[in-house]
Amino acid sequence: MNEFITKIDNLTKLYPKLPKHAGVLAVNFFKDRFRQQNWINHNTKPWKARSRDINKRGILIKSGRLKRSIRVTKTTPESVEIGTDVPYAQIHNEGGTINTVVKVSTHTRDAHTRKRKGRTEKVREHTVSSHSRKVNIRIPKRQFIGKSAVLEKQISRHIQAAITKAIK
Repeated sequence: MNEFITKIDNLTKLYPKLPKHAGVLAVNFFKDRFRQQNWINHNTKPWKARSRDINKRGILIKSGRLKRSIRVTKTTPESVEIGTDVPYAQIHNEGGTINTVVKVSTHTRDAHTRKRKGRTEKVREHTVSSHSRKVNIRIPKRQFIGKSAVLEKQISRHIQAAITKAIK
């Protein structure tokens, strides 16, 4: 009978810790998406590559702010919530179009160049005055956070292992 009470006590102590453990697994899973540059649900879906890749850095990584911002935002005894406070996270995670107005400052532009004796010469320059223009920027979906069957399976296995360890 004493052994049974010990196992119940172990389970009682384990129960409040489970959401925190699940949160840690989820945060690590979501941050791992940046390393592997894909989304895994039932199958693996790689992120769309950038149209021009100058620095050869990872997709969605410029300063690392988005990846570092992923954290547990809310924990209750029954659930855990993972999120980010970065304003551009949603558009990258879900994809979409940004309609905005861009201000262009005054600058000079080469209107015509010609090659002579292996050199490129400027023939004319134009001064472009400052102006505003509308732009539609299309951001492809590169999901890094959300519901995933693989993550749910990992959490389920972790919980089962913790329960088994507590009752042994």
